[in-house]
Amino acid sequence: MAKPWAKPFYNSSAWKKCRASYIKKVFGICEHCGEPGYILDHIEELTPENITDPDITLNHENLQYLCLKCHNTKTFEKYSRVREGFGFDEEGNLIQVPLVSTRKW
Repeated sequence: MAKPWAKPFYNSSAWKKCRASYIKKVFGICEHCGEPGYILDHIEELTPENITDPDITLNHENLQYLCLKCHNTKTFEKYSRVREGFGFDEEGNLIQVPLVSTRKW
């Protein structure tokens, strides 16, 4: 959900046009896993300081279309206690997992 300071931007016609053109460009597919996309994500997160900068907010180079799972992984990864490239096996042991991602984040 958009933060209160970002709502005017997300309701703007400029964002709606940018969003539609980007999703069309990537055929509505998650750019990380190839499943149907769900959320157009800013790679560099929006802040109150950069919300009025179109090079950040409306630049296709700063966007990626993600499914909900990939978006949540990207967004909440910074709060994870496990470093990228590691995980747990079925017995709860910490293991290294192969990195096969081509993600932008």
